[in-house]
Amino acid sequence: MKPYKVLIFIVCCFASLAALCVVLPGRIAIGDKELRWPTLAEVFDTEEEAYPHPDTIPSPDIISPSLSGEGRGEAPGPAPVIPKVPVDSVTDSRMFLAAFYASLSESGSRVVRVLHYGDSQIEEDRMSQQIREALQSRYGGQGCGLMPLAQTIPNKTVKQQLRMNGRFIQAAQGPRRYLVYGLKRDQRTDGLYGVMGQVTMMNDSLVKGSEELTAVCTPLIPTAQYTRWKVFADTSVHYTFAGDTVFLSGRGAVYGLSQESETGVIVDNIPMRGCLGLVFTKMDKTQLETFYREQNVRLIIMQFGGNAIPFNENPGTISGIVKGLRQQVQYVRECAPEASILFIGPSDMMRQVDGEWESYPMVPYMDRLLRKMALEENIAYFSLFRWMGGTGSMQRWKEIGLAGEDGVHFYRGGARKAGNAVADWILEGIKN
Repeated sequence: MKPYKVLIFIVCCFASLAALCVVLPGRIAIGDKELRWPTLAEVFDTEEEAYPHPDTIPSPDIISPSLSGEGRGEAPGPAPVIPKVPVDSVTDSRMFLAAFYASLSESGSRVVRVLHYGDSQIEEDRMSQQIREALQSRYGGQGCGLMPLAQTIPNKTVKQQLRMNGRFIQAAQGPRRYLVYGLKRDQRTDGLYGVMGQVTMMNDSLVKGSEELTAVCTPLIPTAQYTRWKVFADTSVHYTFAGDTVFLSGRGAVYGLSQESETGVIVDNIPMRGCLGLVFTKMDKTQLETFYREQNVRLIIMQFGGNAIPFNENPGTISGIVKGLRQQVQYVRECAPEASILFIGPSDMMRQVDGEWESYPMVPYMDRLLRKMALEENIAYFSLFRWMGGTGSMQRWKEIGLAGEDGVHFYRGGARKAGNAVADWILEGIKN
């Protein structure tokens, strides 16, 4: 076929499709299925996009039409009704950090410990680093705090390597690890995970040489310098130190290592990838109580909720997850009665629908439920969602390079900005 005939054929095809777009509405139902195609406005991108102003946060009680199934190839149905959640918007929840604020007066003579639990949003010491630096600059303290013996996620504060049989290995090549979160095959039945929710066993591994381990933990930034090591392990595990290296031997459980100082504030970063936060009640109460008491833990930060958003569009499910998180808060309080608790809610999160990015509609609802739960449980609450700017803010963060292309996670710059915001918010609550 001659080229001009091919061209004519292509033009006719486009003309026919354009006519179809003009005449028909863009979707038709065929039984319980739906056939969809773009409109001319969508093809030529002539529809004006409306971005919310950073200072304007839409009411979280308004549900996105996408919940009905429109735009995802599903038959339209009635949209779930998101119940209204009365939330006191006046109360400054930092009043519930009073015990932590009071404990800071002791930082010149002893360690005041802060534990930051969270999901993948805090991996690599993200956000925790800024909170640590802000508190240590005012109240003293050194070191990055707790770390697992077998580190699977690189940390930007400390470079960690595990050596066995004279060579460096990956965590998966070494002794058996158990985690309270993640795959069931990696979990224990006795709850003995230690305060970090993970434990490395030097006595039940088939890997030859796992009873003789060397961990090299090298600070990567000046603020991570430390003055002492601590090892949290069974009494059957023996250890010695030489600079940034700890030598371990024996048969038993290692619950964590810590680089810290003898006084000041120590902030521990404890990320749990993929975790909803519904795991604390699976951790041995005696172990938690002992650590929290003996290590003078005075603030526990819990940053969870985001992992529930992509998989749930039912308000009842979200409400059930928040109810479960309330139980975790109550359990942690029982284990650490002298500590204050701060809950950090999820950030804005986005997904693609018909090639366009939109915020998950359940984020504002979960944010309101979490704040309500926090006030009722007398704990502090920081809303990442509202601080970012509410619905649609993640799109702006992506555009200026603060968030990833997945529409969920912060880049390091975004995490640094968020961490500084939390740190400033905490410190501003201290009465001078």
